[in-house]
Amino acid sequence: MTFARTLAILALATITFGAAPTRLTIARVQYDGGGDWYANPSSVPNLLKAIAERTTLPVEQREARVTLLDDRLWDYPYLHITGHGNIKLSDREVERLREYLTRGGFLHVSDNYGLDSSFRREIARVFPERPLVDVPLKHPIYNLVYEFPKGLPKIHEHDGKPPRGLGIFLGDRLAVFYDYEADLGDGWEDPDVHKDPPELHEAALRMGVNLFVYAITSRPVS
Repeated sequence: MTFARTLAILALATITFGAAPTRLTIARVQYDGGGDWYANPSSVPNLLKAIAERTTLPVEQREARVTLLDDRLWDYPYLHITGHGNIKLSDREVERLREYLTRGGFLHVSDNYGLDSSFRREIARVFPERPLVDVPLKHPIYNLVYEFPKGLPKIHEHDGKPPRGLGIFLGDRLAVFYDYEADLGDGWEDPDVHKDPPELHEAALRMGVNLFVYAITSRPVS
C-alpha cells in the first residue's frame, strides 16, 4: 500500500456515516426466511484481525450483528450477508437497505452455496432498475491493496463453475458486491474448519481486505 493511499485511508476513517460516527467493523446481517445467517462463525473475526494487522485502519476486531431495521445500522459502513438457505426481506427492510446503500453503505454477500436464488430475488426488490453485473477486473476491489488480476479466488468447488464477482453500481460506486461460486466466507474461517490449503485461506483474506478498504475509501463525504 502506498504512503499516499495510507494517508487517505486514515483520513476517511474519521468520516461520519449518516448521523452517527462510523464504527470500523463488519456488521453481520440477521435476516428472516429460514437461512442460517450465522454461518461461518469464525470468518468475520478472522477477516477483522487481518484488516487490523495489515492496514492502518483503527478497526474493531469484534463483528457487530444487526437487522436491517436496527437503529444501529447507520453506524456500520460494511454489511455482510451469508448462509446456506432462504433470505426473505419485508417491505420495510427492502426500503431500509435501499436507503442504507444509497446513503453510502456497502453490502457484501458471500454465496455459501444455497442462498443464490433467494438473494437474487430480494436484491432485485431493492434495486429493480439495477441488475447484478460482473465487476470489471480493473476495478479497485481487485487491486486496492492486493492484486487479483484474474478476479475472485476460487476457494471451494461446488458445481464446477468459475467464481464470479457480481455487483450493483450506484453511479461509479460499487455498493453491493456478491461473491458467487467463490466461498470467500468459508475461506476466512479457521483453517481447521474446512481444511483449506494455506494459500487459499490467504487469498480469501486478501480479497476480504480489499473489499473492506474499498468500502471505507469509496464512501461519499457528507
